[in-house]
Amino acid sequence: MSLTAIGVIGIIVLLIMLFSKMPVGFVMGLIGFLGFSYVKGWGPGLNILAKDFFEMFSSHSLTVIPLFMFMGQISFYSGISRRLYDAAYVLIGARPGGLAMASVAACAGFAAISGSTNATAATMATVSIPEMKRFKYDMGLAAGTVAAAGSLGILIPPSTIFIVYGILTEQSIGSLFMAGILPGILLALLFVAAIHLQVRRNPALAPAGPKTTWIQKIKSLTGVLEALLIFGSVMGGLFSGVFTPTEAAAVGAFFTLLLSVVRRQLSLKHFFKAIADTTRLSCMVMVIVAGATVFGHFMAVTRIPFDLSNWVAALPLHPMLIMMVIIMIYLVGGCFMDGFALIMLTVPIFFPVAQALGFDPIWFGVIIVLIAEMGVITPPVGINVYVVYGVSKDIPLEAIFRGVLPFLLALIICNGLLMIFPQIALFLPGLL
Repeated sequence: MSLTAIGVIGIIVLLIMLFSKMPVGFVMGLIGFLGFSYVKGWGPGLNILAKDFFEMFSSHSLTVIPLFMFMGQISFYSGISRRLYDAAYVLIGARPGGLAMASVAACAGFAAISGSTNATAATMATVSIPEMKRFKYDMGLAAGTVAAAGSLGILIPPSTIFIVYGILTEQSIGSLFMAGILPGILLALLFVAAIHLQVRRNPALAPAGPKTTWIQKIKSLTGVLEALLIFGSVMGGLFSGVFTPTEAAAVGAFFTLLLSVVRRQLSLKHFFKAIADTTRLSCMVMVIVAGATVFGHFMAVTRIPFDLSNWVAALPLHPMLIMMVIIMIYLVGGCFMDGFALIMLTVPIFFPVAQALGFDPIWFGVIIVLIAEMGVITPPVGINVYVVYGVSKDIPLEAIFRGVLPFLLALIICNGLLMIFPQIALFLPGLL
């Protein structure tokens, strides 16, 4: 049997096991180990399994994951997310659709201190959906807004997926973080535009909230200061070269904890909950990364990534057309697989293709993250939709999926703009 056939069989078995809801990291590690052992022998297979798992769990660069997750968990349990929403609510809640727009703004703010799409969606669903329900918002619009805007957590830095992508492809995590800022702002504005257009067509979807005075608006800004301070300390130090990504994560976690303790907003019970949640989520991510590394070594010995890269690069098509085909593959895959798992599975295959076609690896990372954002709100997987549904079980699941459709269109438009104008993602990294 040829190496290519072995690799294809491995991918098919992997997909079958993933669809059976088995844990992603263990599946990728198991298939990678078995495939590598079949090609190279059981001794080398056991060696690569032990080596990859040990290196991942002892990796200094991967410590950014638990640190940024801890920062996000402390922000949630200390109420920073609620104060962000309250500030956005006072500033723009008085206009039709204003509460939904405030939810987008709050999601963008919380994304800047959490780095997780699921955490952002769950947090904002808890805070904002009851308010939108109180003001007679259409529940499909309300839940769809939170599910879609929660996806900003993996685009606006710090982003867990950017960290993992940077490690897998050996790209600068700082440059990836900078590349996500302008697309993140652009996408948030497109989400707001999607809300505005829906409400303009049907005002009954989102009635206006209570009016607020300018004094109230100015006072509300204090709810944003904490997030700005945390984000500024992390990103300012990182972009100026004062901190490495790991040091920036440690500084952010320290400042978040310090602010919460000084303002007496974090109980001991919630502190231990934050530690437990951080440990659970970090272990899950690191097992996935380790498993993907083992699977990547299996793919390398079958030479599928290299053969595919050479074949695609030799196609008599414009590189942009080939990139559109890759994006379509990601779109279809995102309908059936969690975005994080999809990236871990496919980046080792498609990253060499993007390099062979001459695309900037930082830009490609942003495109991949945008596609992953589509994956977290598209059926049948749509993990953010299920997260919001888990928080608000009185809203029908089909209503939430229907509510995310306009935002899915906004994501497609954002992706198209980045394809046409790659400098949207590359301008800030170019300043380094």
